[in-house]
Amino acid sequence: MTPQPSSPAGDGVDHLHQFFKDVESINGELKELEKLNGDLSSSHEQSKTLHNAKAVKELRAKMDSDVNMALQKAKLIKARLEALDRSSDTSRNMPGCGPGSSSDRTRTSVVNGLRKKLKDSMESFNGLREKISSEYRETVERRYFTVTGENPDVRTLDLLISTGESETFMQKAIQEQGRGRVLDTINEIQERHDAVKDLEKNLKELHQVFMDMAVLVQTQGEELDDIERQVNRANSYVRDGATRLQTARNYQKNTRKWTCYAIILLLIILIIVLVIVRPW
Repeated sequence: MTPQPSSPAGDGVDHLHQFFKDVESINGELKELEKLNGDLSSSHEQSKTLHNAKAVKELRAKMDSDVNMALQKAKLIKARLEALDRSSDTSRNMPGCGPGSSSDRTRTSVVNGLRKKLKDSMESFNGLREKISSEYRETVERRYFTVTGENPDVRTLDLLISTGESETFMQKAIQEQGRGRVLDTINEIQERHDAVKDLEKNLKELHQVFMDMAVLVQTQGEELDDIERQVNRANSYVRDGATRLQTARNYQKNTRKWTCYAIILLLIILIIVLVIVRPW
């Protein structure tokens, strides 16, 4: 038996059903992204309690894995949101689902809401990146003081942060405190340096996703506001048209009423005239 083609309205309902299934799936991905952010934050707090290169290296591997996973998920979510945009474009060609329709406004609002969630998540990752960078500087400064008994000047601290090592620092510390202890501290600083640089690289990629989302959220929000304005304007025109139509109807009724009065009055006058002029 040949299947009957579905009605346009049915197609619209089916598309909206699939749309909300996709939205639910993306919300799940966003929750996983939020969890990864929490894991990274916890790992960063843990890193501040570590004092040897091996432990820092092991934690670094876990944080690298979490950041890479977060970056992959963020890019996947971004791609899926773009797919929803294409789906919405297709939906607008269906009867009753065009620009400004209830279906179209629902789609635009929901997708924009998802984009804002992703933007907020990326903003959290960017805040974590800035926190890691700032506290890494404080950690290196403390390690330097632990080994040398002196606070590093800005140039030395910048050199340690940018390269992970400093010949001047090593030579002076080895002379004063012995090679073994100093090398352990230098190795720890090097591991922290490598960890922070890798994290910053991937977190900057996440920040770019954040910037893309920020622009899209603003653009989509403006489009949604424009649609709302157009709909409100159309509703205003409809209400104004209905008012004018009702006024015209009332005018028509009044015209008919006064016409009837005029006819009745004319008949009365005619009867009076006939009574007066008619011979008896």
